[in-house]
Amino acid sequence: MSSNSPSSWHPLGDVNHCPYIDFTREQWAKLASATPLPLTEDDVERLRGLGDPIDLAEVDAIYRPLTALLETYIAATRERAAKTQTFLGIDEPVTPFVVAVAGSVAVGKSTTARLLRDLLARFPETPRVDLVTTDGFLLPNAVLAERGLTERKGFPESYDRRALLDFVAGVKSGRDVMRAPVYSHTVYDIVPDQYIEVRRPDVLIIEGLNVLQPAPRSPSPEAVLAVSDFIDFSIYVDADPDDIECWYIERFLTLKRTAFTQPNSYFRRYADIEDDVAIEGARDIWRRVNLENLTQNIAPTRGRATVVLCKGADHHMRAVHLRKD
Repeated sequence: MSSNSPSSWHPLGDVNHCPYIDFTREQWAKLASATPLPLTEDDVERLRGLGDPIDLAEVDAIYRPLTALLETYIAATRERAAKTQTFLGIDEPVTPFVVAVAGSVAVGKSTTARLLRDLLARFPETPRVDLVTTDGFLLPNAVLAERGLTERKGFPESYDRRALLDFVAGVKSGRDVMRAPVYSHTVYDIVPDQYIEVRRPDVLIIEGLNVLQPAPRSPSPEAVLAVSDFIDFSIYVDADPDDIECWYIERFLTLKRTAFTQPNSYFRRYADIEDDVAIEGARDIWRRVNLENLTQNIAPTRGRATVVLCKGADHHMRAVHLRKD
């Protein structure tokens, strides 16, 4: 373990003034020795995302210590809340602990979020864990087209930021029921009149591209809030952009043979073309849209995360960076 290794990546660049503690894969894996592993190979198969070859050994080495660490943060937050209530002479229900999982398209953040949900729910202190993706808060395609944002889907301006903020603030404030819209990756749009209901969970996991974005600048003297203001613990899944591009293209080809063949698929036009044409189309979408979004909006939020998980070209985590505070 080191906080100033020259070979380590640091979210703030300067290795001598970095607020992160660095762990190699081997150092981090040793932290799992006292933590039970409640998942099986079948569980991992069910939870892994498309194109993500994660296995039980990876869960054992990376996600066992991560969820155990998360439980210590949750316990500390609850203890502080209880002490604060005693000091103030009030008695309020415990509000949900909010975890954010951020990172690029195709980097594997969905798999990370699903694994955390299942692992955390197996701890007796946090049996109720909900997972919501920010995809549900994308503006409908018709609205994006009307605003000239069709080619900016996934960029911060393509979301209903007010609705997303109201949802997270409502959950964090202890509202009994909050509803999140449903997004279909098949039709590539919001599903009308369908919602996910969140009913005061112990933990809410929010997974999305831009969940660590700070509040936008505003000329108004009133305070402007962002989703990141309501997050208790955040994880950024990181990898080299060239590796992510390869994973994106591989996933695109898999979808070409599966989901894209459905009659109602938004990408149905790619199902019957030759692979080399599909690859060029996928590479164009990646570089013109997803890479630009990663460079401009997503990667700059990496230094705001509590934990940064660094993936190698084989999808395995090679290092973990934990914020000191």
